[in-house]
Amino acid sequence: MELLKPLPGKHRWPALLVWALGWLAMFALDGRVDLANLSMLLVMSAALASLWQPVPASMLSSLLAVMAFNWCFVPPRGSFAVDLRSHALLLGSMLLLSWISSILLARLRWQALVAQRHAAQAEALRRLADRLRDAAQPAEQAPLLVEALQPLSAGPVQLLCLLDQLPARNDDAAALLLGAPDADAHDGLWACLRAGQAFGPGTGRYEELPAWYLPMRGRQASHGAVRIALPGTVDTGQREQAQALSDLMGQALERRVAERSTQRAHDEAEGQATRNALLAAISHDYRTPLATILGAASALQEQGDKLSAAQRRRLVETVMDETRSLSRFTDNTLQLARLDAPGVQLKLDWESAEELVGAVLRRVRQRRALEAEDGPKLRARLEPELPLLRCDALLLTQLLENLVDNALKYAGSSGIEILVRRERVEHPQGRPASGPPPEGAKETWGGPAFPCDQLVLAVRDRGPGVPPAWRQRIFEVFQRGQELDRQRPDAAPARGAGVGLAACRAIARAHGGEMRYRARSHGGSSFECWLPVAEQPT
Repeated sequence: MELLKPLPGKHRWPALLVWALGWLAMFALDGRVDLANLSMLLVMSAALASLWQPVPASMLSSLLAVMAFNWCFVPPRGSFAVDLRSHALLLGSMLLLSWISSILLARLRWQALVAQRHAAQAEALRRLADRLRDAAQPAEQAPLLVEALQPLSAGPVQLLCLLDQLPARNDDAAALLLGAPDADAHDGLWACLRAGQAFGPGTGRYEELPAWYLPMRGRQASHGAVRIALPGTVDTGQREQAQALSDLMGQALERRVAERSTQRAHDEAEGQATRNALLAAISHDYRTPLATILGAASALQEQGDKLSAAQRRRLVETVMDETRSLSRFTDNTLQLARLDAPGVQLKLDWESAEELVGAVLRRVRQRRALEAEDGPKLRARLEPELPLLRCDALLLTQLLENLVDNALKYAGSSGIEILVRRERVEHPQGRPASGPPPEGAKETWGGPAFPCDQLVLAVRDRGPGVPPAWRQRIFEVFQRGQELDRQRPDAAPARGAGVGLAACRAIARAHGGEMRYRARSHGGSSFECWLPVAEQPT
């Protein structure tokens, strides 16, 4: 039946032109060539004109052309009389060849149109698949689906697309609606989504509807629906193409839902692992010092009269040392939990680096004096005219104390230095102006760089340093390596759950900065806190 469909009007003029040229050529050659050669011009004209004519029109025009040929050129001219022995076969052959060529060319034309339509449908599927494959949020590509479906619809395409899981009740807040559907279309879209089946003519369900309702099907469920107004005639091929486009979107939405579910499961597992690790750390790092404190206190209570003054002093020092250790561990754990929470607010004020470092030196020296500890020398070196820091003084003091305590554990007899300096770094555009620029940053981010002032608070020593395998992990929470313990001066395992450096990084990031470990050129470690310098108060 496709062969019988009329062609668009713009294709009729070429056919008329071909016939006109054919007849002009026949009249021009009349008397110069014989009748058989003239008939070939008519057959050729009929074949060429059929390229722009439907089959009925082409056959009718060929019949009229043969009759006119008979009138104009076949003797006796000016009449339809035919000599049955010499001209009837010629005229019959002309008509038959013209009809056959018209049918064959029409069939070729129809096959070409079908091939073009299939190519266009395949291209539409490919474009949509390419966009959905790279889309992090497939729902944002819904307008592209509407654009692809619009040529298949007699009216505006209406679409409903879930943003996440299917709600228990129809809730527009859980979906994206495009095309402003009316109440009936709105209910139809939700019904199609929940049923996961197509509605409308040719689908076997709700045949009386004036539109197709097609679900966006994934492998497990539907994730949306589209409404396509019916064209003039029901075309199964168009519905199948629309369903294929909708299914592409459904599969992309289902993939995104699966990714979210996987991420949620991963986050829950990670949270559970963190809680387990925290409980294990608390169980170990609290139980050990508490047992020591209880043992020392029991000895003082039960045998205090029998102990010498030196023994009682050592027991008291043990109680104080373990209590301070517990206090630091508790502070770090609490800061980690607080700073990791969303929306944390810091008590920011303008502070000088000299006062922060001075407070840390006083506390550490007082503690070491009380413990009568002979350890590495601790000194500070600050560049002149350092800018003020907009920071929480208690948190930065805790950060520096953690770094100094860490150095005291691992630096051995080498000196420990607190160094504060100002650095101007080039940050590629597109990266937050905080922390040190990583190696190869310009190649990674590209674009012009802009200068940025940073204040670096570094605690440095000449100890054995951190093995390369641990340099990327030492700021992770609960990360402690046996290799690090073996590098201690006494080779004894250090107490701690691996929260001190993690707390340092959380504090630095809460101030818009970053922690960095750098191996010193002649041995030793430099733990550096890079903080952005804010505009100074006037």
